[in-house]
Amino acid sequence: MEMEVQGKKELNEFLEYLKFQKNYSDYTIRSYQNDICEFLNHVSSEGLSFKKLEYSDIRFYLMFLKDEKCDDNSSIDRKLSALRTFYKYLANEGIVSSNVFSLVSGPKKSKKLPRYFEYNELEEMFLVPDTHTALGQRDLLLLEMLYATGCRVGELVSIKVSDIDFGRRNILILGKGNKERYVTYGEYCEDALMNYLNDGYHSLNCQNNGYLFLNHNGGVLTERGVRYILDHIIKQTSIHKNISPHMIRHSFATHLLNEGCDLLTVQKLLGHESIKATQIYTHVTTDRLKEVYFRSFPRAKKDD
Repeated sequence: MEMEVQGKKELNEFLEYLKFQKNYSDYTIRSYQNDICEFLNHVSSEGLSFKKLEYSDIRFYLMFLKDEKCDDNSSIDRKLSALRTFYKYLANEGIVSSNVFSLVSGPKKSKKLPRYFEYNELEEMFLVPDTHTALGQRDLLLLEMLYATGCRVGELVSIKVSDIDFGRRNILILGKGNKERYVTYGEYCEDALMNYLNDGYHSLNCQNNGYLFLNHNGGVLTERGVRYILDHIIKQTSIHKNISPHMIRHSFATHLLNEGCDLLTVQKLLGHESIKATQIYTHVTTDRLKEVYFRSFPRAKKDD
């Protein structure tokens, strides 16, 4: 006999709340859905009611995630966050008497510094696309614009040609929570942009599409498509690192800070609502630290 999973109706209503009232992205909503479905399946398999949970039930679930599923601390913490939000919603709607997850703290996460590329590595990648072809022109622009603006991959693929102010070299970006901001691009990105728009874009844009980044069929390039392109590019270099659009965003922020840009400016450029999100970039390279130390500290060097 197939097990009846509880909470389907409540979960669907919660996901609609995230979409239409909180303006969460489709990616975030899918992540919430997966994490909560996993929990509801577990609750049903254990013969528990999702509306009448005790603190001990949650602790046993955490043990299940850690010992049986072998989830790492970061995954467990993410799942707890999703469930905490879900049960807060259920409590506010009067479906449960209280948010039992508010009593539970997640495992300690090990702090990892953001991974980024050195500038010479990025330069090597910039040389890969064949700019004699439409797709090569698009791929170079993709790299240049990710690095020049520090935008997220979802923001990148949403750019329309009409969002670009060519005179001011600004782009209107639709960020998280449908919040708009302007990003700036420099001369290298401008050259790649104009080369693409004046040439390869016309042959790709067979569907008369208003979006900037198009696939080989003339449709809108997807986030998955961007990741595939970046993987293809890095395989043609001598760089032995995995690549992601977010890693280029990390590089953008790190390089700005290493060159003396202040944290508040980086926060605005990245579109972070809170300065806390930007503080992960306060790491600087060892070479930069040593350079500032020997230049600034009065007893770092002896006078000749």
